[in-house]
Amino acid sequence: MKAAPLTVNPDEVALTSIRAQGAGGQNVNKVSNAVHLRFDVHAASLPDAVKARLLALPDGRITGEGVVVIKAQEHRSLEMNRADALARLNALVQSVAVAPRKRKPTKPTYGSKQRRLEGKAQRGQVKAARARVDE
Repeated sequence: MKAAPLTVNPDEVALTSIRAQGAGGQNVNKVSNAVHLRFDVHAASLPDAVKARLLALPDGRITGEGVVVIKAQEHRSLEMNRADALARLNALVQSVAVAPRKRKPTKPTYGSKQRRLEGKAQRGQVKAARARVDE
């Protein structure tokens, strides 16, 4: 049985309406349709292991203080941008919800060692053939 997907509590997210950038004519200058989402990881009700993995991500959206900042401005409506920002935040949290499996170190097989040595010998013959020939 699979565990329920980990989601962010909407009460822990700060959403701000801002003006969108880019083309859009007069509508861009008048209406604040873009959404600026801020999520403080340290104050969140997520498990500590998930918080640690989230803060360890090499993601430009996570500030040094541990705040996730997402800007959504793809859609023309504020509601769709708000839903898009929350979906992107939940996807980010889902990406670190499951701990990565630990790698078990293995040794190279006998066949792979033989193929490596054969390749080295063949390469050595090619290089030896380039040598100057004495008459």
